[in-house]
Amino acid sequence: MIQTRDLTFAYHPDKQFRFPDIHCPDRDTLLILGRSGRGKTTFLHLLALLLQPQSGEITVADQAIAGLSAAEAARFRAGHIGLIYQRPHFVHSLSVLDNLLMANYLGGRKQEPAKARQLAESLGFQEHLHKKTHQLSLGEQQRVGIARALVNEPKVILADEPTSSLDDENCHQVVELLKQRSGELGASLVVVTHDGRLKEEFQRRVEL
Repeated sequence: MIQTRDLTFAYHPDKQFRFPDIHCPDRDTLLILGRSGRGKTTFLHLLALLLQPQSGEITVADQAIAGLSAAEAARFRAGHIGLIYQRPHFVHSLSVLDNLLMANYLGGRKQEPAKARQLAESLGFQEHLHKKTHQLSLGEQQRVGIARALVNEPKVILADEPTSSLDDENCHQVVELLKQRSGELGASLVVVTHDGRLKEEFQRRVEL
C-alpha cells in the first residue's frame, strides 16, 4: 500500500509543488497524468525516497517514510520499492543479465538468474541477456529497466514514463505485464506519464 497526505516540495521559492493526496492499496493500480512541468517525476521521486518532502506524509508498506535518513531510505527502497526510471541507469561494463542480478545483490537477496531470464522472456529481450546495455535500443533498455525493477518482488512498483519509447504493441504488453506482476506480488503499482495511450488502461487516475 502507498499513501500520501498534504505533500509539498520546493526546488526554490519560485518553483513549489503541492500534490494531491493519493491512496493505492495492495494489488491496485494508479495512473498519474500531467503535462511537462507539472511535477510528475518530482512526485514519483518523493514516493521513491529519492527526494525529501518539504512537508506532508508518505506511507509505504504500512511504514511512514518521509523522515528516514539517506541510509535508511536506501535500505528501505532496495527492500520494498521497484523503481522504473524514464531513462534507465545501468552499469555499462556489465551484461544485461548481470545488471538484473545486481538488483538482487543491492537488495540483499540471493541472485536468481532463472527469474531474471523469465522476466527477460516475458518482456521480449531474452536474446540480449549477454549483450552490454549500450548495445540495446532505447525501447530494449526501457524493458530491461522494467525487469530490473521487478526482479526483487517489491511491495510497491513506481514507473516513470514506462512506455514513452515503446510502440503501441509493446506499450500494451508492458502495461499488462506491470499489472499482472503487481497483482501476483500483492504490490501497489503507480505509473506517472503524459502518454495518453494509457488513459484507457487504468481505471483509477489522478491528473496533476
